[in-house]
Amino acid sequence: MPRNLNRREMLQAGAVLCSASLLPREGLVSESNSTIARTDIEIQLASVSPHTLRLSILPIKNGTAGAVPSDGSLARTSWGPVAAKLRGEIKPQTIKLGPLSVRVAVDPLTFKIETHTGKPVQTLELEKESGVLFFEIGNSPLLGLGEGGPQFDRRGSVDLMRSRQSGYKLATHGGRVPVPWMIGTAGWAMFIHQPLGTFDFTGPRGKFQSATPDTSLPLDIFFVAAAEPATIMSEYARLTGHAEMPPLWSLGYQQSHRTLAGRDEVVAEAQTFRQKKLPCDAFIYLGTGFCPSGWNTQNGSFEWNSRVFPDPPEILAELHKQHFRSVLHVVILTDRLRGRAHDPCPLDEFDELEAGCYWNAHRKNFGMGVDGWWPDEGDALDISSRLVRNRMYWEGPQIDRPNERPYALHRNGYAGMQRYGSFLWSGDVYSTWETLKLQVPIAINTSLTGIPYWGTDIGGFVPTKEFTAELYVRWFQFAAFCTLFRAHGRTWKLRLPWGWNTGDPGPVEISNYEGAAAPDASQLHNAQVEPICRKYLELRYRLLPYLYSAVRECATTGMPIMRALWLHHPNDPKAVACGDEFLWGPSLLVAPVVEKGAMKRLVYLPGGDWFDFWTGQRIQGGREITREVDLGTMPLYARAGSIIPIGPVKQYVDEKVDEPLTIRIYSGNDAAFLLYEDDGRSFDYRQGEWMGIQMTWNNLDRRLSLRLAEGSRMLPPVHRIFDIRLDEATRQIKFRGQPVEVSF
Repeated sequence: MPRNLNRREMLQAGAVLCSASLLPREGLVSESNSTIARTDIEIQLASVSPHTLRLSILPIKNGTAGAVPSDGSLARTSWGPVAAKLRGEIKPQTIKLGPLSVRVAVDPLTFKIETHTGKPVQTLELEKESGVLFFEIGNSPLLGLGEGGPQFDRRGSVDLMRSRQSGYKLATHGGRVPVPWMIGTAGWAMFIHQPLGTFDFTGPRGKFQSATPDTSLPLDIFFVAAAEPATIMSEYARLTGHAEMPPLWSLGYQQSHRTLAGRDEVVAEAQTFRQKKLPCDAFIYLGTGFCPSGWNTQNGSFEWNSRVFPDPPEILAELHKQHFRSVLHVVILTDRLRGRAHDPCPLDEFDELEAGCYWNAHRKNFGMGVDGWWPDEGDALDISSRLVRNRMYWEGPQIDRPNERPYALHRNGYAGMQRYGSFLWSGDVYSTWETLKLQVPIAINTSLTGIPYWGTDIGGFVPTKEFTAELYVRWFQFAAFCTLFRAHGRTWKLRLPWGWNTGDPGPVEISNYEGAAAPDASQLHNAQVEPICRKYLELRYRLLPYLYSAVRECATTGMPIMRALWLHHPNDPKAVACGDEFLWGPSLLVAPVVEKGAMKRLVYLPGGDWFDFWTGQRIQGGREITREVDLGTMPLYARAGSIIPIGPVKQYVDEKVDEPLTIRIYSGNDAAFLLYEDDGRSFDYRQGEWMGIQMTWNNLDRRLSLRLAEGSRMLPPVHRIFDIRLDEATRQIKFRGQPVEVSF
């Protein structure tokens, strides 16, 4: 509500003024070579791994080097012994850090990073007077840097790294969640842990400058040098943590609601999904204050709106009976947050800044059967507070349900949020074709920044004159291949798969957004939309075995689910520079249609052969092709030399369907795939309660081998039936945990 926003803005402004008045002023100035911004410094170099080194420039005060402040982003507080400490009159020298070397020079202070063979990787230079950091950009794309901001290749842009919905072109680019992890696709990456700052990529060299010039120190950099993209992603996971496994239901379709007419409407929407056999796993209910009639009484409240939910436990139980999860939208009304959800919080000493106190407000509703949370807003929170909130929604639910994976959809976060299983969405974007087009590279850069669970409001949050059935369908197709598959926005009934053929857009809600407009009434009787949505809903659920296996790979290795082509084709310049398509897992290439009225789509296929997923046609890669499309078709390709498991159609992820899993082999090269399965709900997989079936295809012998992965075991039932499909040939087998071979 406006009152709360004004309050946050006032507090934020006050915090800025206070912090400005408390900035440290160094009284002693040294004119030696080892000064930066008129401050004596100590240089520390450490080897983090064979591929990663840490460079810290620390201010010296009273003879003691300052410490690097923690913001909660790093997975550890200690990274091993410091290999070298330099202060005073520094001499040019070379420091060995495992396989890497750093050549230190002075006037200006320079660090040349080389491989064990002497190959230069990067040169970092610090400007003596200002502390500005310069680095080589190179001749290949520069990626990463979090959600939002200039896309796709960051070169040529100036990025103020402003975190919040208003950080950078909200209408088209969405909310900004900046993370100072940049990837040079030539074989390096860099995470600037401290300080916060801005980037300038417009010159021949990149430039990083502290957001507050008077506090350019300490400077703390983790630098990664690796030829293999998978190694770079693994090193980032080492630094900021691996993603947690989310509940399986969170990978199904999530339907968001806004203004609700009453209990009957809540129940009717659930019944309609099941009657129409449109797969769905979760309903998300917005809070009152953001819409006229939400689940609660007012913005920030945890009291139910009795007009809509007169009997919350009974309604939640009724939804559970129909196999729907319920997620509640909540907001935080404080500008700071500290502590842990499980820290004691005496009721007579309530403190809204303590996570333990704030989480307690959720527990009554959680005890009624709420399944997940949508913590909105949080723009005014600083980095450490954002991560406290991310952690709170991961740890808090486990107080009462210790062996159930939590779910929370956030608008804000930072490096390390993946450690708390946090989902992220791109904010209040507008319903335009340009917005849809930009969501594709934003998805890629967000994923490259270690945030794997990402999505966008299907159709865009704010309706405009461009919001048509065609735009909605194209957005829906793209979203089916985002990790978060969720429809949400104003004119909310048009977010329902059948909503474009009812004549009712729902409450319009456009008065407070510039450029917003009600959809054209001529669009509201389109019978094409529902069957196309059904096609992609069913495909999403059929591909869940493949998706869940990719999620497991992400959690164990750091490889994202939505992948830049660079990750698998680093030596193909066209693939590296491609930001309008992506790989979904290791084997499927997704080329969203983002042009109005498109009858064809130009698609770049990297080297090797590819199979058109829809037609089965084999196509030579290493070139751009033209794919004809109709409204129901989004180009989708499978890599030659891949194994893709495809399940039966389900109405919800836990539905028991008595049909075998199809293992589809796309021949042309050897292939391997680990099919992963666990109960989808608990943490028992950490104790070995998971099943991995390692599948290997020998292309020369035309033979598929299956075996139980090391460390896993057969889960009930005691055998699995697979239909192994190669072209038009199918073999059915029973897998009981013992090695099996299938020949064609």
